[in-house]
Amino acid sequence: MKNKRLFEGIIHGIFLVFGLITVGFVLLITVYLVISGIPAIREIGLIKFMFGKTWASTAAEPRYGILPFILTSVYGTAGAILIGVPVGFLTAVYLAKLASPKVKAVMESAVSLLAGIPSVVYGLVGMLVLVPSIRKIFNIPDGASLLAAIIVLAVMILPSVIKVSVTALEAVPKEYEDASLALGATPVETYFRVSVPAAKSGIAAAVALGIGRGIGEAMAVMMVSGNAPNMPSLFQSVCFLTTAVASEMSYSSGLQQQALFSIALVLFLFIMLINAALNFFLKRDKEK
Repeated sequence: MKNKRLFEGIIHGIFLVFGLITVGFVLLITVYLVISGIPAIREIGLIKFMFGKTWASTAAEPRYGILPFILTSVYGTAGAILIGVPVGFLTAVYLAKLASPKVKAVMESAVSLLAGIPSVVYGLVGMLVLVPSIRKIFNIPDGASLLAAIIVLAVMILPSVIKVSVTALEAVPKEYEDASLALGATPVETYFRVSVPAAKSGIAAAVALGIGRGIGEAMAVMMVSGNAPNMPSLFQSVCFLTTAVASEMSYSSGLQQQALFSIALVLFLFIMLINAALNFFLKRDKEK
């Protein structure tokens, strides 16, 4: 008995250490970004930095306004969520509740393969197939645009949304569905009015993962968006927060480099705020 308790205490201690290490990494990243990003914001000015419409970091008179990057990231991620989440959610409901075992096995393998494709491959396919198609369909000079980035991001968030949502739906106790069916509800009504609400927290986590993947993607977006610091327009070349950092960090120095760290800090804060908002609404719904 004592050996068993000792073993459980050791395992508990190991899990606690790993949990503290994870929290420690998050704190270290937060502190590093704050220390690295605050000086540029202080020198440029918060209002000029956040709401300036011009980014010209290599000009004779540099200007560091990141409003185009912020709006592009918000619009791009929102567009990807509007396209990807409904598709991913309905696919998850089909796989978890309606698909036959053979179809489910094939589709889950395809989803896993989609999750394993590197970002650069998504960007390469988008650059060679999607960008020329947009240019021809809409008869515009260049297909590298916000629309291309939205489509690529929508495809890239699908695996996260589908896999987590399927897990959440399959975890719903079967008794809930049996009770609904016994009361006369159809299977489809049961799935959408009983199973989905019961799996709401897991589906919300899937959406949060999708948002994080969308707003944090750099390589694929850089290859299809044109990477130009313009105010966001659907058929115009744009630049995201992530691509601004990735494209200039290799040759930056001085205030320019500090401003790029400030962009990373803004991006980090955005993701934290999104997660905090989702957790707030989920807790409020549970309390109700």
